[in-house]
Amino acid sequence: MNWEHIKADWKDTKGKVKAKWGKLTDDDLETIEGKWDQLVAKLQDRYGTKKDDAEREVDSFLKNMDEKNDHQRGVPPTRH
Repeated sequence: MNWEHIKADWKDTKGKVKAKWGKLTDDDLETIEGKWDQLVAKLQDRYGTKKDDAEREVDSFLKNMDEKNDHQRGVPPTRH
Protein backbone atom coordinates (compact mmCIF):
# COMPACT_ATOMS: atom_id res chain seq x y z
CA MET A 1 0.00 0.00 0.00
CA ASN A 2 1.29 3.43 -0.79
CA TRP A 3 0.18 6.83 0.34
CA GLU A 4 -2.02 7.27 -2.74
CA HIS A 5 -4.13 4.33 -1.51
CA ILE A 6 -4.36 5.93 1.93
CA LYS A 7 -5.47 9.20 0.36
CA ALA A 8 -8.04 7.48 -1.85
CA ASP A 9 -9.42 5.47 1.07
CA TRP A 10 -9.14 8.25 3.66
CA LYS A 11 -12.69 7.80 4.93
CA ASP A 12 -11.80 4.31 6.18
CA THR A 13 -8.16 5.03 7.04
CA LYS A 14 -8.77 8.03 9.27
CA GLY A 15 -10.21 5.77 11.99
CA LYS A 16 -6.90 3.89 12.07
CA VAL A 17 -5.02 7.19 12.18
CA LYS A 18 -7.22 8.37 15.07
CA ALA A 19 -6.64 5.08 16.92
CA LYS A 20 -2.86 5.44 16.48
CA TRP A 21 -2.67 9.14 17.33
CA GLY A 22 -5.50 9.87 19.75
CA LYS A 23 -4.56 13.52 20.23
CA LEU A 24 -5.66 14.29 16.68
CA THR A 25 -9.09 15.86 16.63
CA ASP A 26 -11.86 15.23 14.13
CA ASP A 27 -11.12 18.69 12.73
CA ASP A 28 -7.46 17.69 12.33
CA LEU A 29 -8.49 14.58 10.41
CA GLU A 30 -10.71 16.65 8.13
CA THR A 31 -7.84 19.06 7.51
CA ILE A 32 -5.42 16.21 6.78
CA GLU A 33 -7.76 14.65 4.17
CA GLY A 34 -5.24 11.90 3.46
CA LYS A 35 -2.35 14.30 2.80
CA TRP A 36 0.95 12.93 4.09
CA ASP A 37 2.48 16.36 4.74
CA GLN A 38 -0.61 17.53 6.62
CA LEU A 39 -0.49 14.47 8.87
CA VAL A 40 3.18 15.09 9.59
CA ALA A 41 2.45 18.75 10.43
CA LYS A 42 -0.45 17.85 12.73
CA LEU A 43 1.66 15.26 14.56
CA GLN A 44 4.33 17.89 15.08
CA ASP A 45 1.71 20.29 16.43
CA ARG A 46 -0.21 17.90 18.68
CA TYR A 47 2.71 15.84 19.98
CA GLY A 48 5.54 18.38 19.84
CA THR A 49 7.71 16.07 17.77
CA LYS A 50 10.42 17.09 15.35
CA LYS A 51 9.58 16.87 11.66
CA ASP A 52 11.99 13.97 11.07
CA ASP A 53 10.44 12.00 13.94
CA ALA A 54 6.90 12.66 12.73
CA GLU A 55 7.88 11.58 9.21
CA ARG A 56 9.38 8.34 10.55
CA GLU A 57 6.21 7.66 12.56
CA VAL A 58 3.99 8.14 9.52
CA ASP A 59 6.25 5.95 7.38
CA SER A 60 6.23 3.27 10.09
CA PHE A 61 2.44 3.46 10.26
CA LEU A 62 2.23 2.94 6.50
CA LYS A 63 4.63 -0.01 6.64
CA ASN A 64 2.64 -1.54 9.51
CA MET A 65 -0.58 -1.20 7.50
CA ASP A 66 1.16 -2.95 4.57
CA GLU A 67 2.19 -5.83 6.83
CA LYS A 68 -1.33 -6.18 8.27
CA ASN A 69 -2.82 -6.19 4.78
CA ASP A 70 -0.33 -8.83 3.65
CA HIS A 71 -1.15 -10.97 6.69
CA GLN A 72 -4.87 -10.72 5.97
CA ARG A 73 -4.21 -11.84 2.37
CA GLY A 74 -2.08 -14.76 3.57
CA VAL A 75 1.22 -13.35 2.31
CA PRO A 76 4.10 -14.53 4.52
CA PRO A 77 6.16 -11.81 6.24
CA THR A 78 9.36 -10.69 4.59
CA ARG A 79 12.54 -11.75 6.40
CA HIS A 80 15.49 -9.35 6.42
